[in-house]
Amino acid sequence: MIRSVLLRHASKWYCDSGFRLSLCHQQIRAMHNNPLRQSQAYVNGRWVGARSGATFEVQNPANGQVLGVVPDMTREDVQLAIDAAYDAFYEKGWHNSTAKERAALLKNWYALMEKNRPEIASIMTAESGKPLVESLGEVTYGNSFVEWFAEEARRIYGEIVPSPVANRQIMLTRNPVGVAGLITPWNFPHAMITRKAAAAIAAGCTVVIKPAEDTPLTALALARLAEEAGFPKGVINVITSSRKYAPEIGQLLCGSDKVAAISFTGSTEVGKLLYRQCADGVKRIGLELGGNAPFIVFRSADLDKALTGAMNSKFRNCGQTCISANRFLIEDEVHNAFVAQLIERIGKLALGDGAREGVQIGPLINEAQLAKVDRFVRDAVEKGATVRCGGRPRPDLGPLYYEPTVVTDLRDNMLLYNEEVFGPVVSVVRFKNEAEALAIANGTRRGLAGYFFSNDLNQVFRVARELETGMIGINEGLISATEAAFGGIKESGIGREGSRHGIDEYVYIKYLCYGNLQ
Repeated sequence: MIRSVLLRHASKWYCDSGFRLSLCHQQIRAMHNNPLRQSQAYVNGRWVGARSGATFEVQNPANGQVLGVVPDMTREDVQLAIDAAYDAFYEKGWHNSTAKERAALLKNWYALMEKNRPEIASIMTAESGKPLVESLGEVTYGNSFVEWFAEEARRIYGEIVPSPVANRQIMLTRNPVGVAGLITPWNFPHAMITRKAAAAIAAGCTVVIKPAEDTPLTALALARLAEEAGFPKGVINVITSSRKYAPEIGQLLCGSDKVAAISFTGSTEVGKLLYRQCADGVKRIGLELGGNAPFIVFRSADLDKALTGAMNSKFRNCGQTCISANRFLIEDEVHNAFVAQLIERIGKLALGDGAREGVQIGPLINEAQLAKVDRFVRDAVEKGATVRCGGRPRPDLGPLYYEPTVVTDLRDNMLLYNEEVFGPVVSVVRFKNEAEALAIANGTRRGLAGYFFSNDLNQVFRVARELETGMIGINEGLISATEAAFGGIKESGIGREGSRHGIDEYVYIKYLCYGNLQ
């Protein structure tokens, strides 16, 4: 079931090209022959290494294979990228480019991404471990942001405001803020770049992109296509670094007077740090941070739809998504039936290398993530929880695999109850009534996404109003869409990405008052 739903994300490509997934596996190029594979960073229209000559390895989490090396850049290297983006914006006139020109370049980029779907997906699966069908789905999703913002570029309207004085005219215009620093995560290495970069470029900004150290190859592939699309030098820059230099690079991007905006997707803890670092310059910032999504099943729910929603929400990308269901709150009357049927469905999931046909659950991204998931489950067991299925690493498959897991009898002193596990673990909490469910769901400082299933119309409106999250899936487990405003409340973020509101992060309103008009 989860595989069939994921295929829907890539359905346009399958239908248009006539390919089947099995044929895709046969035709996707091996990494060493992939024409989009790059081993250098992209700064000011040139492919460059770190000035020190240092590199770091990129590994396949499915098997530990080294896929290649990329530059291990420091703040000195990144300063060159900032300077290039700043010069492109001011000196070379990108800030005065027309919306039509920017839209045309974004359309070129989109067309090239569409043409190179298999190559992008192959790189993504190799470095992130996600199943190929999910990578193809992400390419569809990520490309859609470029297409969307290419269209939105020509709709960044101003306003004429009626003046209170007869001989004055009030005009409001929207203007690009300048250089945008984009810091992106490893779990969606394509879509998180395009969702930010396409909006910034459509608005008239230039960008410096810092991809996650686990998945830089996808970012460099997108830069290769941007170069081919014809973007002027300095408009798009991609820099790479290991974890060693990530803190100093983040500090530079946040502290530089030449960087006008920061957009970050990642953990709440790092987001808070970047927020503080941006404060001295009162810098524009957009944050999409961690979640702790409740998934509530009320007794009136259609259990089959709730189970399908649970599978889709929890196990996409091995549970490593910021809007993945984290706490499953199941009403007493349907608790046992829901858990039993969920375990049955989980038992049919195929684990393994995502490059192989039929695999639905790949590895976790790295050793730290595997250790975290295992620690959370062991903590729950030690405090009285029950593992109903799974609950162990799978070293027989590879060093980073963890079984899809269901844990019941959770209590509020357990890590699984209070924190985001970011892995294939279903944490089940039983509740007695709607008020209790809402109290548990809202009893966290995180507020990114939430889900609930109910066929009681009055309850649907009540819970939708009271649930404290920025996004809610109502009888639906897959909520991401280009047209929707993506973002959270509380400690889950600031601002919105996608939708027409995605442009807002990269423009400011200028008030023009024309006086003494005759």
